[in-house]
Amino acid sequence: MSNQMEIPPSFSQLFRSPAGRLTAPATTVLERYELCEDLACALVEQAQSIYHRGHSDEEAVLLGLHSAIGSPAAGLSPAEGQWVILRLAELLQWRAPQLPAEA
Repeated sequence: MSNQMEIPPSFSQLFRSPAGRLTAPATTVLERYELCEDLACALVEQAQSIYHRGHSDEEAVLLGLHSAIGSPAAGLSPAEGQWVILRLAELLQWRAPQLPAEA
């Protein structure tokens, strides 16, 4: 029995060509998935804190965090940043925001 984590299709799609082939080694995709999933989970508490301080609505919180993780210093591709925010919305059970188009 394998202990390998299953990568959701929504994430693996970020690393697939139009023909459906992976554009990066499977180990790289797994590492990037683990990083992005961990980041989404870590942002749950921060998002709730911002929201409960009454500074924003749910969408504004998510868009603000998207802007923050979109900086080059965050080390994520634009597609990964969008995935993290959509996953965060899912974890919080908030409506997914309309994210800006990738540059």
